[in-house]
Amino acid sequence: MAIISGGKALRMQAKMPFIINGEMLVSQRSTSVSGIGDGDSGYHALDRFKFEEGNSPSAVWTMTQETLSSGNAYNAGFHQALKMDCTTSDDGSAHGDILNVICYHSERQDAHYWKKGTSNAEKFTVAFWIKATKTGTHICELRDNANDRAVSVAYTISSSNTWEHKVLNFPADTTGAIGTGSSKGLSIYWCLYHGGNYGSQALQTSWAGSATAKRYTGQVNNADSTSNNWHITGVQIEVGEYDSTSIPPFQHENFNDNLNRCQKYYYKKLAEDAYGPLTQGMQIGGSNCMTQGYHPVFMRAAPSISISGNWSCEHGTSSTGYALSGTRRNKYAWSNEQGISATDGNAAIVYGSNDASATFEADAEL
Repeated sequence: MAIISGGKALRMQAKMPFIINGEMLVSQRSTSVSGIGDGDSGYHALDRFKFEEGNSPSAVWTMTQETLSSGNAYNAGFHQALKMDCTTSDDGSAHGDILNVICYHSERQDAHYWKKGTSNAEKFTVAFWIKATKTGTHICELRDNANDRAVSVAYTISSSNTWEHKVLNFPADTTGAIGTGSSKGLSIYWCLYHGGNYGSQALQTSWAGSATAKRYTGQVNNADSTSNNWHITGVQIEVGEYDSTSIPPFQHENFNDNLNRCQKYYYKKLAEDAYGPLTQGMQIGGSNCMTQGYHPVFMRAAPSISISGNWSCEHGTSSTGYALSGTRRNKYAWSNEQGISATDGNAAIVYGSNDASATFEADAEL
């Protein structure tokens, strides 16, 4: 395996690739979400890849999990991609601080491979397949959230609406150890478009304190026409400096392994049939029941829970409402304390109340 300088493939040190869902297989929330724009920073469709905006941009997008059937990325083994379709354009002139980006956030404890902030700090290589209507200069940025440091690299899209493979080299950073823990560590940002304040000075191509004016200098505007699309897949990051001939092959994962890794940060459960079960437990005393369920994986943090549709709790022969009583990284519990009358020790269950689309969501995203 050829390496330009000081590199070693990350999969030699870890059984799984650093980037989760880099080939865009998992899209738990939805396969397509429209109307994404001002005030809509968040995870919308593809797991682990987030849309972020700033300062009331006018552009509006549809994010889709795209199925590929031809092209260079498809021939390289990628069958799905993240697609951003501009549905309302913005020339970027109305406000200097507007911003739209796609980003990937990782945990601090997962970034120790790069030895960042030490005298032995490693270089980074970020590679991906990209297709865009707009040709010209695009910007990819790495950010160290623990120390508010950043570095940007420009790359060129040569042919409109054609899949191209990009291999970008980022320098080592001997300043600012990312540290440990599950909070936000290293992030990758792909700029879609920005206002003038994000590119008024020379691009920051060496690690330094984050400077708004140097983040995306030279970036083309992917939002200047509703004919514009932007697509990405095959995202990988490696330790060391590689070129297009030496970058290690993309490490494909099967769908279930990919899904399990995504569910550390978010998962959604449907009742799936009219009376699908969610949790099970028992009656405690004569007027209280408790049921408990387990997350499919140990989550990054105790998640926030949201529910929709109709769920009900049944204990013995009675059916009543319920309330969330607690959530942890590995489990969650429902309780019912409505003065019900039931026999201590009776079985209890929370289930979809004639609602196959009843939804339970747990969110521990970065």
